[in-house]
Amino acid sequence: MTLDEAKKAQRQQGIAARRALDPSTRQAADAAICARIASLPAWQAAKRVLGYAAFGGEPDLSALLEGPEGRLHGAAWPVCGPDCTMTAARPHPEKGWETGAYGIRAPVLERAEIFPPETLDLVLVPCTAFDEACRRVGMGKGYYDRYLPRCTGAAVYGVAYEVQKVEAAAAGPLDIRLDGVITERGIYRWK
Repeated sequence: MTLDEAKKAQRQQGIAARRALDPSTRQAADAAICARIASLPAWQAAKRVLGYAAFGGEPDLSALLEGPEGRLHGAAWPVCGPDCTMTAARPHPEKGWETGAYGIRAPVLERAEIFPPETLDLVLVPCTAFDEACRRVGMGKGYYDRYLPRCTGAAVYGVAYEVQKVEAAAAGPLDIRLDGVITERGIYRWK
């Protein structure tokens, strides 16, 4: 099996596993993940955080990012652009959201405050699959793998459900290793 075939298989399995979680399990897991993020020293010290809007069964961080804590920590969301580019944008308080690329909720870029990647303190990255060595499989377009090297001052943590863990993520040489992965059961750290 090629690396691309292995990634595709892990991606499909991880998406299916997270979508199969029943609503009460998902709600409890989301609350536990948000609590773990809030306990991170990187979160507590952060002035600018890039989160994400949950899509396709991803862990939902909205309770943390859109509440008072998120406002305090300068929460921003990714906006996908042409050629797999990404921008960190903090939405305008009024009429600040639209349906962006791939049908994902995103800030209206023209009205948003833009955070250059080198000014971010913490980046939370969704995963379709991950392993204990903090390697991740994403959705396959490479937005984060292109963006993360520019986040020179940020701690970078993946976010996933425990059911998405694999023995060895199908990561290639261009895939960025994370500082850690946060699930409802714990935080895996790259050593």
